[in-house]
Amino acid sequence: MIFNSLHFLIFFPIVVLLYYIIPQRFRYLWLLIASYYFYMCWNASYALLLMFSTFVTWLSGLFLDKRNFKYRKICVVTSFCLNLAVLFFFKYFQFVISNISVLLGSIGLTLQFSGLDYLLLPVGISFYTFQALSYTMDVYRNEVPAEKNLARYALFVSFFPQLVAGPIERSKNLLGQLRNPKPLNWDTAREGVLLMIWGYFLKVVLADRIAIFVDTVYGNYVTYSGFYLIVATLLFAVQIYCDFAGYSVIAIGTAKILGIKLMENFNAPYLSASVAEFWKRWHISLSSWFKDYLYIPMGGNRKGTARKYVNKMVVFLVSGLWHGAQWSYIIWGGLNGIYQIIGELLEPFRERINKIFHLKRNCISHKVAKIVITFLLIDFSWIFFRAGSTYSALRIVKSIFTASNIGVLFDGSLYQCGLSQKNFCVMLLCIGILMFADICKYKKIQISTLILKQEYWCRWLIISLSVCLILLFGIWGVGYEEAKFIYFQF
Repeated sequence: MIFNSLHFLIFFPIVVLLYYIIPQRFRYLWLLIASYYFYMCWNASYALLLMFSTFVTWLSGLFLDKRNFKYRKICVVTSFCLNLAVLFFFKYFQFVISNISVLLGSIGLTLQFSGLDYLLLPVGISFYTFQALSYTMDVYRNEVPAEKNLARYALFVSFFPQLVAGPIERSKNLLGQLRNPKPLNWDTAREGVLLMIWGYFLKVVLADRIAIFVDTVYGNYVTYSGFYLIVATLLFAVQIYCDFAGYSVIAIGTAKILGIKLMENFNAPYLSASVAEFWKRWHISLSSWFKDYLYIPMGGNRKGTARKYVNKMVVFLVSGLWHGAQWSYIIWGGLNGIYQIIGELLEPFRERINKIFHLKRNCISHKVAKIVITFLLIDFSWIFFRAGSTYSALRIVKSIFTASNIGVLFDGSLYQCGLSQKNFCVMLLCIGILMFADICKYKKIQISTLILKQEYWCRWLIISLSVCLILLFGIWGVGYEEAKFIYFQF
């Protein structure tokens, strides 16, 4: 089941209605049933993996919560090993075997392996595994008490709004809310509805429309070379943002309607003035997870400059591998790590240049230049994320840097890449709306708060018009299948 499906639009109102009818002390059980149903709509058998991860981390939490337990480190290591072993088998085993096979083939040896192509990657396995492991570490650090109620803990791991694509929640935030469910708050529920509408706009109006163009060009990058690829690469940056942020916003909105507050996952990332700032604004739940549970435990910046840079590179390489079992993802992660290291190394040089030429770092032109440069660096790395293989990515990079067909930008050729001129113009208009909304967010202007302060008739008019516009301009209809969210594959 996905958010942009008729199935979910029937499922969610039923969940909300029964949730507020059921006595408070039993609500978590209803949400647990709904969450497992939500997940099992993809592949019921893979719910066993979710149960396994849940039981292992819950049991480890009980042992770690005992005062006189002598084997705390062994317990943590065991919990991590068991969970990561399942993740490795389903997500990385085939990747490792294929690379070993290539390596052995280079020296004349052959590895006979039938493969596991029949296995599907369980939806959201990386997300719920990391969420469950963070609980184990939080109990080990005595930051949270162990959850004694298995059913309530199972809901923490499987809570359906953020189960398959985040945000990756922390036990300190989510478990406490599940223990003490809140009564229906109409103001919070209305805010949740507005967030869901915005999320659907990002996904079905913008991301899915851009996907048609990007898929056409990247799917045949030999034919659509040069400036076709430049435009597609620029648009993919918007697509993946709208797709992933759209999911996160819908998840946060659905949780709000249920009286649960999830952490923010995106904060106007493309208005960042540096790559380091970008990663504080993009996929915040994962970035903070790596910081708290990998970067800091490795020593962070406490063991010298060289060690700090090594730690950063390790984090970004692991982040790339987390996203997918391909070398192109690892290169993508490595590029972002290199960007940050070079950025820090060049900081004294930039300061000197600013003093020599009397540049004003706080003026708008300086900030805009930094934002544009940061966007271009991030967008270049997205090529390796989107291309599907390292070979394809390198071919695309070469085609971009040797582009000479600038005429396609003006002769209407872009309208032959899956989107008509009308749809292309709608896409550009919607990108403008996105930019306006992100600028407001960057300046801490809450559009939803402004809407909710209006008269009730004005609020309903805005909501009604927004829903109509999504229905009118959304990408669906005869022959259209609901497009899955990009991050479902991770």
